Amino acid sequence: MIGAAGSTDRGRNGFPAPSFAHLRRLTDAGGLFEHARHTTPRREHGYCVDDVARGLVVLHREPAGAPDLREHYLTFVLAAQGGDGRFRNRRAADLRWHGPLSVDDCWGRALWGLGAAAADPRALTAFDRGAQWRSPSPRAMAFAALGAAEVLAVRPEHRGARDLLGATAAAIGRPSPHPVWPWPEPRLAYANAVLPEALLAAGVALGAPALVADGLALLGWLLDLQTRDGHLSVVPVGGRGPGEHGPGFDQQPIEAAALADACARAHAVTGEDRWRRGVALAVGWFLGDNDTGVALHAPGGGCCDGLRPDGRNENQGAESTLALVSALQRARALPVGPSLQATAPSVSGTG
Repeated sequence: MIGAAGSTDRGRNGFPAPSFAHLRRLTDAGGLFEHARHTTPRREHGYCVDDVARGLVVLHREPAGAPDLREHYLTFVLAAQGGDGRFRNRRAADLRWHGPLSVDDCWGRALWGLGAAAADPRALTAFDRGAQWRSPSPRAMAFAALGAAEVLAVRPEHRGARDLLGATAAAIGRPSPHPVWPWPEPRLAYANAVLPEALLAAGVALGAPALVADGLALLGWLLDLQTRDGHLSVVPVGGRGPGEHGPGFDQQPIEAAALADACARAHAVTGEDRWRRGVALAVGWFLGDNDTGVALHAPGGGCCDGLRPDGRNENQGAESTLALVSALQRARALPVGPSLQATAPSVSGTG
């Protein structure tokens, strides 16, 4: 087990250690339940590939932790794939799959999870089947591209992964020349930082400095846009367009986690301290350094589902909990330095 339930023990960078305790609470023989009422799984809502694939990603960052969950989640993702390589997203508590095969976000996140597990031949074979497809959604492509980057870490000459990264860069496009709104979409939506992170991954893998530069420029703009009075103020659930100003609510954990992922990758590429500070801001958002001063990090290893103007959503579902685990992993993996230690807020565990 990684971290004790409810523990606020601090790691070397001054942040709590990630815990899988609440993930275990949300997991049964069928998979990882999507929703919870407070900490109790809502069986009636079933499971989804989106969350289980996210779980596969974070679990494969912990070589010594929870091997049973890694195998369980991989089996779930493999079962969701159709013979043509696409995926169904939803599985009911009675273990029946629902909905059509698609190349929506579940396809992209499944490829991300399979890429993280690519040292396993079963995962690599399933990735190969899925990577032949292309999605009309830039975000789905970006999730898949992060899986492709994971595959290349194991198989540097993998042609399918390289092709997918190139196609993703084309799908995302170049930053807009407009100085006020360089974002390549008319509005910010969800998991926004995954787009510049995918450009960074593609640029490094394909030896394309222009893609790296585009990714860093977009990430820097996004980080600045979401920094308010020295803390992170993420795009709300309804998104944000030109001329709209924060803070906005409800704020979702997936936004802070995506920013932590992207800033960690940017730091790995450049070594610049700005990106370490970005990770610290993202983790601080979970711990109460946010627009309302309320921590979303909950006792028992869970994470509350959203930040409201008057507090937080007390439900602790899979997406939010995995977002917290992922962000804490990113902070722990960075080199120790004053910019991280100085910004780690105190943790009450209750908000």
